[in-house]
Amino acid sequence: MVVNFGENVPKAGFMDYLSELITRYPCLSVCGDDIGGAYEILETAYRMSGKVLIAGNGGSAADADHIAGELMKGFVKKRRPPARFLESLRQITDEKTADYLATRIQGGLPVINLSSHSALMTAAINDISGSIIYAQQVYAYADKNDVFIGISTSGNSENVYLAMLTAKVKGLKTIALTGSSGGKIAKLADVSVKAPETETYKVQELHLPVYHCICLMLEERFFD
Repeated sequence: MVVNFGENVPKAGFMDYLSELITRYPCLSVCGDDIGGAYEILETAYRMSGKVLIAGNGGSAADADHIAGELMKGFVKKRRPPARFLESLRQITDEKTADYLATRIQGGLPVINLSSHSALMTAAINDISGSIIYAQQVYAYADKNDVFIGISTSGNSENVYLAMLTAKVKGLKTIALTGSSGGKIAKLADVSVKAPETETYKVQELHLPVYHCICLMLEERFFD
């Protein structure tokens, strides 16, 4: 495994997260380079004030929610906001309220889980086609510095594939989380992390430590 993070490694202990992942899950050593590549894409996007659009079905939709939860607030760090945030609060509200909010709110890396918009999704299913429920959102949300992450254990989920096609046309970098076969989305994505399993639940069991590792790496990069 040779992982090249370019100039995006911020701290000496940064690689410990990936090393620990491989130690705990030796089977994921085959994914090391791709995990590093996924990190680089996400690091660049967030450094350029982009956001992440993410989608999956069933358990993969739950994984999309899980990733959003780890990135949108503190994961293992407190992510305190900068002092200027408290100062600005004190200019528009009383000190007690300002202190309450400033000591509880946490820094976040923006993620939109496309799987969670039930009204829009059911409207698309009813009015157009269920296969475009994610593509429609990518088309509407996408900005040039954003990233699309498609999660599919088979790699062939049609709605995820169509969303990735749309993301590519809109100029987004794309990441696929799949099983060992990769499927259609792995061939299309800029980086594909292929968990070395074929059964759905076993693929999902390996996706979790992979995205936890990436979330830890991003938190280490952007938050003290």
